[in-house]
Amino acid sequence: MPVIDMSTLSPVGEFGSKAWGEACSEASIKILEAVDIPADTNWAFTEDYTHPPARLMEGGRTHAGYYIMVKDGVVSAGDGIPEAARALPGFHVRMPWAYLCNQSGALYGSEGQRRRSGHEAELMAAIVAYVGNDNPFNYVINAEGKPNAFLDPVGDWPRAVGSALGEGGEDGNGLHNIAATLQSDSPEFADLPVTDMRVPIFGDMTDDQKKFFLGLCGVEV
Repeated sequence: MPVIDMSTLSPVGEFGSKAWGEACSEASIKILEAVDIPADTNWAFTEDYTHPPARLMEGGRTHAGYYIMVKDGVVSAGDGIPEAARALPGFHVRMPWAYLCNQSGALYGSEGQRRRSGHEAELMAAIVAYVGNDNPFNYVINAEGKPNAFLDPVGDWPRAVGSALGEGGEDGNGLHNIAATLQSDSPEFADLPVTDMRVPIFGDMTDDQKKFFLGLCGVEV
């Protein structure tokens, strides 16, 4: 049975906000401390959202994002992107806040994840075509010579960690759905066209909306 009771959750803050990141972290710790993680596990999860709205960076924050870290089997998590977490092999992402924000509030299981990923691929292709740059977000170039939002050092999800954070995902639980339920809507997306998975539809935007959205992503046009 999942550790987190979804009926007790409600929005606490916008995607990437300190309140939201701390709530996601607290839930992650509860989930992972309830399972047996091998003492030799060293792995981390970091999501670093670039170009966040200024309102999310109050109080001296240096990063919009949060982390989950397992060091020698001991779990920690919190707001921010500490160097100790980034140094461990794991799941490390650095993407524009606006590119991920709205759809991160959608609830789904594996099929919904597949559809979201497809919609995001369409969004990226439309942006690339519009700006004439195959790396509009200035991602790092990976070993294959391709732009990549996933950063080194890469490490597979440990079995105990992945299964615990994903438990109940097909039935509305799991870390993604927990984070989505904790997320409140951001005003930037109120008037933008979006898919049923809440992914912005670049091709349906007006010219002004396209420039607005790209500006949110830190892309100059």
